[in-house]
Amino acid sequence: MSTPFWIMVKGSGLAQGDLLHKCLIPKFGEDFGASGEGASESVPVGEADLIIVTQSCDLENGKVDLVALCPVYTLEEFEGENEEFKAKGKWEAVRKGRVEGLHLLGSPRDPTDNRGSLVVDFGQIFSLPPAYLSKLAEACGEHWRLDSPFLEHFSQAFARYFMRVGLPSQIPAFK
Repeated sequence: MSTPFWIMVKGSGLAQGDLLHKCLIPKFGEDFGASGEGASESVPVGEADLIIVTQSCDLENGKVDLVALCPVYTLEEFEGENEEFKAKGKWEAVRKGRVEGLHLLGSPRDPTDNRGSLVVDFGQIFSLPPAYLSKLAEACGEHWRLDSPFLEHFSQAFARYFMRVGLPSQIPAFK
């Protein structure tokens, strides 16, 4: 049997790797800010399942005004918006870390079910107030939190995505 990726937690405490469902997020349209009305402009709100990427120590010590989170999708949800991921071998490439900006997490319920895996999109980051997220965590009763060493692997994948460096040229290939 595979080691579970997740533990179930209760309460309002937040940590890196917390999976929070139905978080309210801003939905900025293409014409946002075009009216020039500034502070009086309204922003529609949507919902998303999000995972916390802010470091746990910063959350515990109240060092952040906003918490960074990335969207999480089931494979079916992601395939519904990204048809190319229905192709054979695409999820295996993501699993191996070969698809920039995406990271797979084992199923919270059955880590042996690869189709039950969750995909995190590091290319989208939302910032939400910690007080709002704490209330949401408390209201949901129980929620999933990534367990060690999967949390550290997730954190490392997130860091790797942002520490990429594009070079203007490279050492020529050895032939």
